[in-house]
Amino acid sequence: MKLRKLHIVLLFILALAVGLVGGYAGVKLAQKTVPAAQQSIDLSGDSESNESVPENIEKIDQAFQLIKENYLEDVDDKQLTEGAIQGMLSTLEDPYSSYLDAETMKKFNEQIESSFEGIGAEVNKVGDVLTIVAPVKDSPAEKAGLRPNDQVLRVDGESLEGLSQNESVAKIRGEKGTEVELTIRRSGVSDPFKVTIVRDTIPQETVYSKITKVDGKKTGILEVTNFSERTAQEFNEQLKKMEDDGIEGLVIDVRGNPGGLLNVVEDMLKQFVPEDMPYLQVEDQNGKKTPYYSDLKQKKEYPISVLIDEGSASASEILAVAMKEMGYDVVGEPSFGKGTIQQAVPLGDESTIKLTFSKWLSPKGNWIHEKGVEPTVKQKQPAYYYTSPVQIKDPLTQDQTGDKIKNIQVMLKGLGYDPGRTDGYFSAKTAKAVEAFQQDNDLSSSGNIDEKTAKMIETKVINNIREGKDDQQLETALKEVYQ
Repeated sequence: MKLRKLHIVLLFILALAVGLVGGYAGVKLAQKTVPAAQQSIDLSGDSESNESVPENIEKIDQAFQLIKENYLEDVDDKQLTEGAIQGMLSTLEDPYSSYLDAETMKKFNEQIESSFEGIGAEVNKVGDVLTIVAPVKDSPAEKAGLRPNDQVLRVDGESLEGLSQNESVAKIRGEKGTEVELTIRRSGVSDPFKVTIVRDTIPQETVYSKITKVDGKKTGILEVTNFSERTAQEFNEQLKKMEDDGIEGLVIDVRGNPGGLLNVVEDMLKQFVPEDMPYLQVEDQNGKKTPYYSDLKQKKEYPISVLIDEGSASASEILAVAMKEMGYDVVGEPSFGKGTIQQAVPLGDESTIKLTFSKWLSPKGNWIHEKGVEPTVKQKQPAYYYTSPVQIKDPLTQDQTGDKIKNIQVMLKGLGYDPGRTDGYFSAKTAKAVEAFQQDNDLSSSGNIDEKTAKMIETKVINNIREGKDDQQLETALKEVYQ
């Protein structure tokens, strides 16, 4: 029987299972030996994988023809073909395997190259809910106060229920200067809340560095926000500059870093992990483990600690667990827990399948998938770092109770105003704290929490967090460097 267009696509997908090896982790991982642009798959029908075509492929072809010839309305061949691909991938129940059409792939490449427009947040489908892995540093999402594990329920009032990850993301993305309203559900907050974000160009910088003094010792801080094309070069340049400046210790901060290119984190680990231990192991679908080593003769002479949180995923976890198993302290909260490797394979029409091929293991062979990297030194942030925006219709007044009041009390306390209590009861002392805040911020000094007051409190909290005030995790990491 002559192979139709759908047959060719299906045979191609079957060939993927045996035709490629290599590495994608996080957003995208580069293949270790052959550049992605040079990869190819034989679709001529002569390969061994094409000889083992399932018998029920005729059933798929029958459904294709049935729809084409009898459905009430016209259906495009491409629509049916892409639907078939998406359907097969959805049966894998793997949130990291997906089909990216030509338009989505274009935006994907823009993202991995660290220059694109949108809100600036890495997302993933957790169960059936689109979930924030981490907002990008200095992005609209971060400025609006979005956090790791925030669940996106609606976009501009439209439910995301039943939509794929790519379909959901397409609704959130948009041109610079346009607004999007997200309905967010946050753990520990009783009611969903809305956040309006103005889309913008996402920052290209992925490495930030500075030197501070800890007990008189010059200590470098390298914050890595993503592992994109230029990150390793930026990291190595800034590290060398700090070393030339005589740093005596180092903190590597990958909090809120959702991952990125595998070859980039490899290049960075080669600066720290000596040749006598692997910096990474990769296990294929047959259970074969391949360790990867650096040419480094010895570890750094100065002490190092690493900072992680629940928004540290994939490549960030590769770095953190390798440093941990070398004996360095990892400070913060357990990481996201993504231990699989994907490879993006082009289909020839600018669309791509991103498929899970293998899993990565720590230097000692541990798999952190769905568990995360456990810090050696656990440290949470101040309570007000975990509060949520309070949306108010009618002002909150003295003697009222509720979660919104509790949230405001925690925020006020974090901003230096004493509400007297943080249990959700609007006491006289809470009213005085509100009034003091209003006076300091040129608001009507009623002592009641109206919409303007709640918004100003929220803005002050977000600014504090973005500026790193009261950053107890960083303070702990700096101290641990020299312990």
